[in-house]
Amino acid sequence: MTLNYIWIGFFIVAFIVALIKTIYGDPEIFTVIVNSIFERAELGFKLSIGLTGIMALWLGIMKIGEKGGAVNLLSKLFAPLFQKLFPEIPKNSKAHGAIIMNISANILGLDNAATPLGLKAMDELQKENPNKKEASNAQILFLVLNTSGLTLIPTSIIALRASAMAENNISGNPTDIFLPILIATFCSTIAGLIIVSIIQKINLFQKTIIAYLGTGLLLIAGLVYYLINHKDQIEIISSVLSGAIIFSFIIGFISLGIKNKINIYEEFIEGAKEGFNVAVRIIPYLIAMLCAVGAFTTSGAMEYLTNGISAFFSLFLSDTQFVNALPTAIMKPLSGGGARGMMVESWGQNASQINSFVGRLTSTFQGSTETTFYVIAVYFGSVGIKKTRYAILAGLFADLVGIITAIIIAYIFWR
Repeated sequence: MTLNYIWIGFFIVAFIVALIKTIYGDPEIFTVIVNSIFERAELGFKLSIGLTGIMALWLGIMKIGEKGGAVNLLSKLFAPLFQKLFPEIPKNSKAHGAIIMNISANILGLDNAATPLGLKAMDELQKENPNKKEASNAQILFLVLNTSGLTLIPTSIIALRASAMAENNISGNPTDIFLPILIATFCSTIAGLIIVSIIQKINLFQKTIIAYLGTGLLLIAGLVYYLINHKDQIEIISSVLSGAIIFSFIIGFISLGIKNKINIYEEFIEGAKEGFNVAVRIIPYLIAMLCAVGAFTTSGAMEYLTNGISAFFSLFLSDTQFVNALPTAIMKPLSGGGARGMMVESWGQNASQINSFVGRLTSTFQGSTETTFYVIAVYFGSVGIKKTRYAILAGLFADLVGIITAIIIAYIFWR
């Protein structure tokens, strides 16, 4: 129901803004908005078709992992933690392995790999959901952990910055946003976990949860300490580590499949067929959200919102430079592609401002927040969830914590 109101709100606000602009001398605005809606509809279809190949690949690999026993091993490794966080899910559910794979891909900053694995996890969670039209507690917690997006290696952001700097002969370190993104996503993940645990009455002070979270914190701290002392190697480490881990997963799954004497090729084909079916199911949900976001942004409503925020902060802050980066932060929960475009735009012509305070902050926003509305629309839409309950509010709360943390860290690092 919440998503329904938000979706309608995008169009109504866009219409009101466009009407005002028409009255004040912009007769083309409605035509521009309509063209934007049509373009977003076409984009949504193209994105879904493009996702089909990735879906087929990763669900094919997942099927090998399921039949070969790799996913079962991963599930057993994290079973004690999941039994505390997801008490509704049976110990032998395939959802555990799918959740682990999705979170692993998110941690490595591999957006394309994370989506099909997340859809697979949501599908498995739906099998355990007694009310097929309403999001279960387990589905909401999983979605919030997904949207909070703990990222150890922001692979895609580093790659974009490195490419822009190399193309325009700009000196500097493209990986200097690594630590801010890590800290921001860690805080947003903890915030998301806390808010959902309060609502679902999950005790986070249980020994098992503390042991797992404490171990994770120590590993992150160790990685941060190592990279701080090897700053010149961050880009190489990020590239090698992310690629090596993902390919190791694939080789590990295949190896276990060989050991257990399964028909690896046939199992891959079966999983790939599932990927195609899931990609087709999400088309209408993706188009619906992209069209609403397109109308909202093209009308100028987003610009007015940003200007209003700037005016508000200027009342009690002397330095409001961070507001210039907020369009990326505001857009990210709505559209990953739109946020990426705003990030690149903030870098200036020929990426001349890529190492500026705003250029670095937009890069941090892009890597430390998630496309919450996209994830909710696609993930819940893929399994037919109609009632999202408090999932949107919890996801946006985690995003907000990530944004605030990113701003604070940016002022510490770059001001």
